[in-house]
Amino acid sequence: MNEIRNSTSEQPAGLAWRKSTRSQTSNCVEMAPLHTGPAAVALRDSKDPRGPVLLFNRAGWLGFIAGAKNGQFDLN
Repeated sequence: MNEIRNSTSEQPAGLAWRKSTRSQTSNCVEMAPLHTGPAAVALRDSKDPRGPVLLFNRAGWLGFIAGAKNGQFDLN
């Protein structure tokens, strides 16, 4: 199997975190590209920057973005 599972992990050190320019509150997620290891992207809650992070492989990240664009995670 060549797919890396998405996982929750401790905070990786030295990442360049960023959030959407459309973000206007502190209720956001921040992402950081990873340049080593099997995961491609780290994701965290901006309200808890020292908290756990979600690690996504490339396919998982693209699926997350597609779901967000399609309203899959909307609370309404």
